[in-house]
Amino acid sequence: MAEKLIVGMAGFGTVGSSVYQVLKRNAALIHARAGKQIEIKRVVCRKTDKVILQTQGNVVASNDLNSIIDDPSISVVIEVMGGIEPAKTFILNTLKNGKDVITANKALLATHGDEIFTEARKQNRSVFFEASVAGGIPVIKALREGLAGNQISEISGILNGTCNYILSAMHKTPLSFAEALKNAQQLGYAEADPTFDIEGLDTGHKLSILTSLAFGVPFHFDITAVEGIKGISSLDIQFAQKLGFVVKLLATVEKINDRLAYQVAPTLIPQNSILAQVSDAMNAVEIVGDAVGKTLFYGAGAGGEATASAVLADVIDIAKGHKSIVKPDSATVVTFLDNNEKRNKNYIRFNSSSLNDLTNHVLPTLEKHQIVVEKIEEINENLVLLTQEIDEKTLQKALTELSQTYCNQLSFTRFRLAKSVN
Repeated sequence: MAEKLIVGMAGFGTVGSSVYQVLKRNAALIHARAGKQIEIKRVVCRKTDKVILQTQGNVVASNDLNSIIDDPSISVVIEVMGGIEPAKTFILNTLKNGKDVITANKALLATHGDEIFTEARKQNRSVFFEASVAGGIPVIKALREGLAGNQISEISGILNGTCNYILSAMHKTPLSFAEALKNAQQLGYAEADPTFDIEGLDTGHKLSILTSLAFGVPFHFDITAVEGIKGISSLDIQFAQKLGFVVKLLATVEKINDRLAYQVAPTLIPQNSILAQVSDAMNAVEIVGDAVGKTLFYGAGAGGEATASAVLADVIDIAKGHKSIVKPDSATVVTFLDNNEKRNKNYIRFNSSSLNDLTNHVLPTLEKHQIVVEKIEEINENLVLLTQEIDEKTLQKALTELSQTYCNQLSFTRFRLAKSVN
């Protein structure tokens, strides 16, 4: 009888059910590539009747996570439940019971990854997590293997399909943010409660994972360095296009001397850049290494089968005897740049019925703070400025002074400009 790898799976939603279906559809191919037959023996989820129906009773379905942990025949566990608990406790107990883990849980890894990988090292077990970032794009494997000989200097990425779909729609037609979001929800690209996506948290979690891998540092999720897309108006989209840009929710981490600048924010990207062409729900990640230069990874960042593709790649790795031990580089001493010290070029739009009065106050105030304006556009009742690079502390000080001058009645919108993308 052919050797088998027995698997237990926690979660049977879009991703979990897709893992089962893709494994079933490509069973012979996966068997040949893994060198072993892969069998999902147990599935734990809330709706066991769904599992029984979709698997035709070929797996044991239950509501008890311990049924997977305590089954001695199961050597690999797939966690696709999402959320922090009970996923965290389940994974830790699974490791303690001598099983390897595959997870797609970016929120858990970004906030508790160090604890999980410490336990994995203690138990001499592996935790694989290709599906936690950018869905079916093999960017985790690229960082861990293909680019392992490089010193990584920068990562830029579009990592959330919901946000990218909304922004793409706003660029194609003059939709408001609310209208674009509603359309995304109707088409299944956004959740009923889209907060996690549109406030940038999902993107921030993914960037934390990439940062840890690329720079050999502990997992670091800084919510103060994360901005979402709720404040974007169709007017700003139109002005950005007029100036030769598109607006994307861009995740960036850059090594500056021995410090890392980590940031998630709506960002203006040149229209002729490759990342600007990434539309709808697609994802892309640009990684810069000292030996390889710029590399770009593009594909479906979400969806059941795309994520299942990444999960099954991890299953095959385990079947072939590969290990996944994440440990900060002992020689690496890196701190994160304070938000106030980060330097960016900026797009700032001021709105006033009296542009002459506005111009007479805004430009001298910016000049006083040594903020150099590269471009000025007056459009209807809007003064649009593009500035040279300036640190965040100085910019906020100038904007606060202007706001106080106008008794907090001055309306303005600010976005960053991308530093260097393809």
